[in-house]
Amino acid sequence: MSDSRTNPAGLSINDVDTAALLAAKAEVTKAYQEFKDRGLQLDLTRGKPSAEQLDFSTELLSLPGEDFRSPSGVDTRNYGGGEGIAEIRQLWSEVLGVDPELTIAADASSLNIQFDLINWSYTFGNNDSQRPWSAEQGPLKWICPVPGYDRHHSITELFGFEMVTVPMTDQGPDMDAVRELVKDPAVKGMWAVPMFSNPTGVTFSREIAQELASMETAAPDFRVMWDNAYAVHTLTSEFPEIINVLDLAAEAGNPNRFWALSSTSKITFAGAGVAFFTSSKENLDWYNRIANVRGIGPNKVNQLAHYQFFKDVEGVRAQMRKHAGSLAPKFDRVIEILERRLGDFGVARWTTPEGGYFISVDVVDGTAARVVELAKQAGVALTAAGSTYPLKQDPNDRNLRLAPSMPDIEQVELAMDGFATCVLLAAIEAAEAAAENAE
Repeated sequence: MSDSRTNPAGLSINDVDTAALLAAKAEVTKAYQEFKDRGLQLDLTRGKPSAEQLDFSTELLSLPGEDFRSPSGVDTRNYGGGEGIAEIRQLWSEVLGVDPELTIAADASSLNIQFDLINWSYTFGNNDSQRPWSAEQGPLKWICPVPGYDRHHSITELFGFEMVTVPMTDQGPDMDAVRELVKDPAVKGMWAVPMFSNPTGVTFSREIAQELASMETAAPDFRVMWDNAYAVHTLTSEFPEIINVLDLAAEAGNPNRFWALSSTSKITFAGAGVAFFTSSKENLDWYNRIANVRGIGPNKVNQLAHYQFFKDVEGVRAQMRKHAGSLAPKFDRVIEILERRLGDFGVARWTTPEGGYFISVDVVDGTAARVVELAKQAGVALTAAGSTYPLKQDPNDRNLRLAPSMPDIEQVELAMDGFATCVLLAAIEAAEAAAENAE
């Protein structure tokens, strides 16, 4: 079975062994009806940690205990300290391999910071802007590698950007397409999930990162939103190299190119972790000037608790090994069921990620929405077809994102067996329609 990351051309019903597919119609239809009759309620829609994973961080709820002072003497209960406490900044900078002086520790959500960065550039202009983005002539544009993260697309959609798609390869975004697009001064930025990308699981190569850092852009205030949400989210015992894109950009003469984000949201408690913003000093100074008007400092008590919980880089990795132990068997079962149920028919391609929270599946062109509909009727909730594309419009109606993290493994097995049946049934319907049209 080929990997959809290396075959972006899609899958036409004409590429499928339709004779074998149609011969299985009675069996597939019977299996689907039996699945519906079970009255299940299963959810594979979003990459939420399971209760088991959340239990790994229960100790956090008793921290920081009675001493609220950080080792450097900060009373974390009080106002101030907009950059976050030194200890958590140092620890996380060691995790990422960056300069702690170029890292801000904030509140729980890195997505909130990403929203602010675009909002403030749109309202005020950023430190390389000649004017606020809202005052630019003509529509603004933003590069969106696809399949991609729906919440990213929602931000640029809200601000009215024209979202221009480029395909993902197994090394990262198609750089020939990216280099051509950034010749347009209306192109202000690009979304990027560089490690274990959502939803494909792709990790950007060093060569891709170097090209993004060094390429010429017509807009002097062009930014790459480097959302390193899954930097340590391995499904194996290995932790891949985290590329220091700030150094690459500085060496290339574009020190302000990257806005880099990360957080502990899927490491400790979702919505109650610590988010981090890493960028050039000039970018951070611009950010802080506005952030210090917006608020009077982050939740430093929570930052201290996280520092005490992790203790050091090895503490972070130990926590992630626990997560891998919970997640990897579920991912293995998804891949095994896809291969066993769909491999012989050639009606789908899927990724086999080594980290992150998602598996990307390409089904026969024109059938993704039908698969979601069939699954819903059978009690399996899937992320809506098109969700991995801007405006939720997949032009080929082919891509689906699976999120096996939250259900227990027995539920994952049930849901995936039903999912495979829905993929087959939708492909059978497409084959029959194609045969009718050919007559």
